[in-house]
Amino acid sequence: MKTLKETAVGSDVTVVKIHGAGPVKRRIMDMGITKGVNIHVRKVAPLGDPVEVTVRGYELSLRKADAEIIEVK
Repeated sequence: MKTLKETAVGSDVTVVKIHGAGPVKRRIMDMGITKGVNIHVRKVAPLGDPVEVTVRGYELSLRKADAEIIEVK
């Protein structure tokens, strides 16, 4: 299992599953990150937090904790 947090900068990945439950999962899905969507990892801050990605044509910054529950391939 590979997570968005482990994905290298410049990579394009597809969301397989969002782990977790409740408000955290709902917030991630509300941002447009759903199963099957493509994500491009733009940059990662020096300390790893946040991770900057492009999803559905817009730029988004995710906390490391949120990126960790997004399973990708």
